[in-house]
Amino acid sequence: MNEAEEFDYIIAGAGSAGCVLANRLSENGRYRVALIEAGGTDDWIWFHIPVGYLFAIGNPRSDWMFRTEEDPGLNGRSLAYPRGKVLGGCSAINAMIYMRGQAADYDGWRQLGLDGWGWDDVLPVFRKHEDHFAGKSDLHGAGGEWKINQPRVSWEILDSFIDAAEQAGIPRTSDFNTGDNEGCGYFQVNQVNGRRWSAARGFLNPAQKRQNLTIVTNALVDRVTLDGKTATGVVIRQDGRERVLKARGEVILSTGAVASPAILERSGIGWGDRLAALGIELAHDLPGVGENLQDHLQLRLIFKISGAPTLNSQYKSLLKRMGMGLQYALFRRGPMTMAPSQLGAFTRSSADFATPNLEFHIQPLSLDKFGDPLHAFDAFTVSVAHLRPSSRGAIHARSRDPNDAPVIAPNYLSSEDDRRVAVDAIRLSRRIVFTPAMERYGPVEYLPGAQLISDEDLANAARDVATTIFHPVGTAKMGVDSDPMAVTDGRLRVRGMDKLRVVDASVMPNITSGNTNSPTMMIAEKAAGMILADV
Repeated sequence: MNEAEEFDYIIAGAGSAGCVLANRLSENGRYRVALIEAGGTDDWIWFHIPVGYLFAIGNPRSDWMFRTEEDPGLNGRSLAYPRGKVLGGCSAINAMIYMRGQAADYDGWRQLGLDGWGWDDVLPVFRKHEDHFAGKSDLHGAGGEWKINQPRVSWEILDSFIDAAEQAGIPRTSDFNTGDNEGCGYFQVNQVNGRRWSAARGFLNPAQKRQNLTIVTNALVDRVTLDGKTATGVVIRQDGRERVLKARGEVILSTGAVASPAILERSGIGWGDRLAALGIELAHDLPGVGENLQDHLQLRLIFKISGAPTLNSQYKSLLKRMGMGLQYALFRRGPMTMAPSQLGAFTRSSADFATPNLEFHIQPLSLDKFGDPLHAFDAFTVSVAHLRPSSRGAIHARSRDPNDAPVIAPNYLSSEDDRRVAVDAIRLSRRIVFTPAMERYGPVEYLPGAQLISDEDLANAARDVATTIFHPVGTAKMGVDSDPMAVTDGRLRVRGMDKLRVVDASVMPNITSGNTNSPTMMIAEKAAGMILADV
């Protein structure tokens, strides 16, 4: 690629949003598109075998290895904050769970004044790129690039948990993606024949041979170049040198809720006082950049059991491990096809909520923390996350150097409401596990511990056991003219700037009620239509 070469569109970031954009903006052949990715290609086997997330998360080959600041709401703990570092981004290392959220999430965006973002507006956008195993319907699409299939493994303990949830008042469901995700059932997954289906496989691979699409890997985007209030290109760092790529049309930041605000700030776009402290010349004062961080915080409860197999005991046996490998090699089935969580449940922590505000991820395994070995005893994990937290954090550039990891300060459990929901979530988890449907397994609470009963004890336990479930959003939020903290408008244009958009999870004004990968791809699909319409 010639250093002076110009493009119509420059997309920074080849993650879930960037891959969708690259496909859509290049497909008519009229526009020259550059897709810039700081990671490498997805030619590693563990990007494709579903259980490979165990090897990809926490590995500098595939993960940015970010960490949060020490968080007062977690008793001073710092958490690992995985982000994908490869073509496909987080979709190459995530849980593969297909989840849209609730209709009320998007109707809530519309009620903020963001016309065109209600449930009835976004449902056709979700359907446009779906290829759903059940075929085409009013709710699902068929023939699209984003493959959605049923899981290829089940566990007795998970089947019993469905019965237990029903006894606790949570109905069974076969589809969490109808707009109302209340219920308990197996997650639908982004897999094909037992292999991970990432955004790179679905959207980038079909487009990569197009003459008008240039894919640049191992190139870190430093900043956006500006002519006054107009974006003109990007500065990238590749192979130890700095290069400038020029954009005739638009620059689109799709580097995610962690990296996009930091790029904006290094470009001189953000709160003037903060940029001055970093020695960055102010180009455009936009105080909301990096603010409004929201994430789903999971509380991981562990229960010892007997009388049913779990991955803990299965994995201990060399013979059974060999059997897992053989089952996968021959049939593409079994534990090697497992997403991090196979079973889900959505419900309310109390009658105060009109729609489910809790998401459960149930796993037939247990460990002290991610990256540690499985426990020697049979157990299962009940992970429960508050879907619409009121706590707000921030992500900001640490310095002018793009190699310095951003400052990530989630501010978890800083609101009384969030602490109340955490206490209620622990009590509800116990109530489900100790229903008659689970009695034959003799569940014993291992973590956080049955001796913890009072509100104060349980709130403190939440601070000790909680960890991110990797859904950061909101740091360049959409908003109307009257919102002083809005970074982007309803067409995802950076407010007060020309030819600059942000298209990724950072534009969500409020987090969706579920896993955030597919909503991010919907945002990119919708944005592509807006960008082409604005030509």
